[in-house]
Amino acid sequence: MNIEWQQHVLQFIGGLGFFLFSLKYMSQGLQNWAGEQLRIALHRMTANPIISVGIGMLLAIMLQSSTATIILTIGLVNAGYMTLKQSIGIILGANVGTTLTAFLLGVSVGDYMYVLVALGAFLIYFVKRQLGQHVGQFLFGLGGMYIGLHWITTAFLPIVNNADFLALGERLSDMPFTGVLLGALITALVQSSSATVGILQGLYGEGGMALQAALPILYGENIGTTLTVILASLAMSLSAKRAAISHLFVNLFGTVLFSIGIGWFIAYLQWVQQTAGLEPKMTIAVAHGTFNVVTTLLLTPFVSWIVWIVTKCVPGKEVHPIEHGVTHLEKHLIDTAPIIAIGQAKEETVHMAKVCLQGFQLMRAYVNTNQKKYRNQAVEIEHILDQKDQMITNYLLLVATHQLSKMESSRQHTLLKTIRDLERMGDHMENIIELYDDLLWQRSQFSIAAFEELNYMFHITEQAIEKMVQFIDTGNYQLVSEVFLLEEQIDELERANRKKHIHRLNKGICSAHAGIIFTEMMSNLERMTDHCVNVTKANMYR
Repeated sequence: MNIEWQQHVLQFIGGLGFFLFSLKYMSQGLQNWAGEQLRIALHRMTANPIISVGIGMLLAIMLQSSTATIILTIGLVNAGYMTLKQSIGIILGANVGTTLTAFLLGVSVGDYMYVLVALGAFLIYFVKRQLGQHVGQFLFGLGGMYIGLHWITTAFLPIVNNADFLALGERLSDMPFTGVLLGALITALVQSSSATVGILQGLYGEGGMALQAALPILYGENIGTTLTVILASLAMSLSAKRAAISHLFVNLFGTVLFSIGIGWFIAYLQWVQQTAGLEPKMTIAVAHGTFNVVTTLLLTPFVSWIVWIVTKCVPGKEVHPIEHGVTHLEKHLIDTAPIIAIGQAKEETVHMAKVCLQGFQLMRAYVNTNQKKYRNQAVEIEHILDQKDQMITNYLLLVATHQLSKMESSRQHTLLKTIRDLERMGDHMENIIELYDDLLWQRSQFSIAAFEELNYMFHITEQAIEKMVQFIDTGNYQLVSEVFLLEEQIDELERANRKKHIHRLNKGICSAHAGIIFTEMMSNLERMTDHCVNVTKANMYR
């Protein structure tokens, strides 16, 4: 390789790297602005397929990645928060939303790409308002994409004028299946359909490839983007696997349809190009958009049929997700959509709080009934809380390695504090179980009065935990004062019950051993309500 070719290859690699970085940076700006709101909308999805398609489009535009959108979707299917039918609408919409990048790259901005980068940098460094910084991120990323594509296109110049390359382009025109495989392979390697389309726009724009050769590569790009989704679904539930296969089915359907009608499609694109005076890059963008829009319009009315087809393709008995399993933490989102990843960690934290409440109820049932099944279930939940603490913490620490806004950094810190308090509450539940085990082992028992006082404290503590869970789930600030009042009530009950306990000891109504266990149980309940207050305070400023 002579020095000239080496420079062009390095320029292509650098241009591709800067393009991918800029695409991700632009996506971060959009996510910071509206990503969490769309994640909530996705989480509360309705059964209307048209609304599903719309939200899928918006989320793919925010993330600038259909793959990230669909991985988030199959994660919700895996968790049982979304049906297979609902997920297919999201997938169809995501395929349309991801075409925005191609249209942006199809616009010729000339030297204004440097102005976009300069303006974005100015907003990032000199504007204090977060909205201005988010706009700056978007503009910097957009300008960077144009610069990266310009470097890629410039690196192509000696290649597209090479006789061997031109001959290859002519052969691809006669071998559409090879073009489809090439497009799928490139997309699978660079892990970005937008990068593949950008490269294709550069090649076609410089005359290095005929439209008849470019279109099969464009079709293949849509197939290549399904690989990551399928791999992500392998460790998930049967419904999640079916959702991933439905993504492949949708893109295969579009590829077959447009391959059969490629002659008419070329004629349509040439007509649009001549009528609207489109540049070659924009023609590829129109082809990309038409492919996905037409496929979506044709398949949206037949979502139920797609469900039937993928169910037959991936047979098996439906397995419901494990009740206490970690179902929201999608590792693929950490790199592609860290803002959405924090939202998923929040959902997992809420689930952890609900599991904590369930553990408390089982622990209370054991103390009241002496039944071992409640004891064993409560101990199992304490172990689950330990696992969730470790897994959510590790997940959030990985998210923290990415660039986050001040608000998202604060949310991440709040979640870390919350899960630590929830884990400590699990420890206190285990302490109470062990104390009651010791009471039974020593064949001791509480006096009737002591048992009633303890049960009332159980009742107040359970109310405090319920209010805390509702608050971190809904953000209803009316619950804050209720949690604080219940914690104060437990403090007062503990002081009053200690005095009553001493009075009973003096009268010989209660044994010394049972009395020690009684006071230790009250202390653990008091500390649990302290943790309830800690969690509530932490989430007041999220």
